[in-house]
Formats: sequence, C-alpha cells, structure tokens
Amino acid sequence: MKINTVRAVHWLVELEPAAEELMNRHIAAAREWFPHQYVPWSLGRDFDGPLDGEPWRPEHSALAPAIRSALVVNLLTEDNLPGYHRTIAAQTSRDGAWGAWLHRWTAEEDRHAAAIRGYLHASRAVDPTALERARMAQVAAGAVPEPTGVLGLVAYAAVQELATRVSHRNTGRLSGDPVCDRLLARVAQDENLHMVFYRELLRAALELDADHVLVTLDATVRGFAMPGQGMPGFARMAGEIAVAGVYDLRVHHDEVLVPLLRSLGILELTGLGPEGEQARDRLAGHLERLDARAARFVERRAQALAVRARRERAAPA
Repeated sequence: MKINTVRAVHWLVELEPAAEELMNRHIAAAREWFPHQYVPWSLGRDFDGPLDGEPWRPEHSALAPAIRSALVVNLLTEDNLPGYHRTIAAQTSRDGAWGAWLHRWTAEEDRHAAAIRGYLHASRAVDPTALERARMAQVAAGAVPEPTGVLGLVAYAAVQELATRVSHRNTGRLSGDPVCDRLLARVAQDENLHMVFYRELLRAALELDADHVLVTLDATVRGFAMPGQGMPGFARMAGEIAVAGVYDLRVHHDEVLVPLLRSLGILELTGLGPEGEQARDRLAGHLERLDARAARFVERRAQALAVRARRERAAPA
C-alpha cells in the first residue's frame, strides 16, 4: 500500500504541468453553448400530476425502443456525476491544475444531463416517472468505476470518454430525429475534448515511464466496463443498444480501442522493458480476440434480423 501511495503521488506531481497545459488548451478550444437552445420546448405539454396534464404513453414518441434505451443509459450515466466527481477528486486533487480541471469537467458534464433531460421531457421520448425513479436508484446507489491511482484514472477516462462520445454520436445519428441528432452531436463535441485531455495525459505519461503506462493501460482495456453497469435494467438496455448498432463489440473495437491505441502509438513503441513488452503483447492479443468476437456478433445479428424480416413478411396483414 505504501508503494502504491508513493507511486500515486509521483504521477500526480509529474503530470500536473501537462494537466495545466491541457486544461488551458481545453478552455481555448471549448465553445460556450446553452442547453435551452437545443431543447424543442414548443413540443412540450404538461404531464399528469398536480398540473392535470396528459399521462405519458409510448406512442407519444416515434423513436425506436433501442434509441430510447440509449438515451436513458446516456442520461443516467451523466446523472451519476456526484460519484465520478468524488472518484476523480480522491485520486487527484481539488487544488491547482487538477482541481481546475475537475470543476470545469463537472460543470460541462452537468450541462449534458440538463440538455438531454430537457429533450426527453419536451419530446415525450420516455416515461418521465420511470426515468426519475431510475435516476434516484442510480445516484442513490453511488456505483461508479473506481480506477486505482492517478494513472489508472487517466487510462480509464481516456477509454470511457471516447466510448461516451461515440455512444452519444451514434444515438443521435440513428435516432431519425434531427433535433436529437443536433443535440447529441453537440454533447459529443464536449466529450471529445474531454477524451483529448486524458489521452494527451497518457501521452505525457508514456514519455516518463512507458512500461508502467502499458501495464496500467493493458489492465484498463482488458477489464473495461461502461459506467452504466449498475443502473436499473442496464443489461436489457445494453442488449437493445448493441442490436441496434449504437454501441456493440464492433463499435468498441473499431471506434474506441483501435483509434485510441493507434493515436498513442502503443503497438509501435520501442525500448520497452519486459513488463511493458508483455503488457503490449496482452493488449494486441485482446484486440485480436475482441475483433473475432465482434465479427461473430455482427454475423449472428445479421442472421437474426434476416429471420425477423422474413417472419414479418410472412405474417398475415
């Protein structure tokens, strides 16, 4: 434990200059935007309750069930912000560059939740009562990933922020709703900047101790799980999202892991020690196995969709 603590403090101190530089770059690149400008308020009307409005019904929205599930998962992930804030603060610092980044990131992520919830309510995309109950359960449980040390946090966040960006962007693109697409494309821009912050911290860490970074990154990638694992109904919703092609094994391999590792030049690094070489070999093997699993999943999905289509054509009108 003492060695781990010393190592964590080492990374905290060594990476702070890079964190400050990247924080300043983030501020310069970020563009101010406002959730209320992306929410279709004109579509809204009162729900049931004290206002004596109209109860929600599934037919109020033309969104496919898988897109509704993706929006709920995306929103509940954003809603769990207190847990993520606590985790990052515990591994880094509330002072200096680390603290400045933590508070800026928290403010931006909270804006995402406000915008997506506004869209869901105004457009009547999902049951607002079920959504609120799920939010209460998710935040009350406080279940969030707990990476080990500063470097573990940076590695996890680099993967997770890219995965979140891809999930938001694909949800909007597949929604069939230009308003949803525009909103989630805007949210995805923020998530991309967040990913860049963590990815470039990893790059700075590679220059300091590539072997240790590779060991950490290998463990992170092979054990990676999206932060929605603890939310109510996650397994069912994740299945729907995968079948719809919003986020599946193929997306995770092609649009998240491969681009991230390629950008960092992980598989081409030279001058590694035995631990680094072994970690890189494990990473390469993991990518190969994931690619094969993704191919099988895509094939099985295509077969299942073809069977469903044939049954629908054969069904009596």
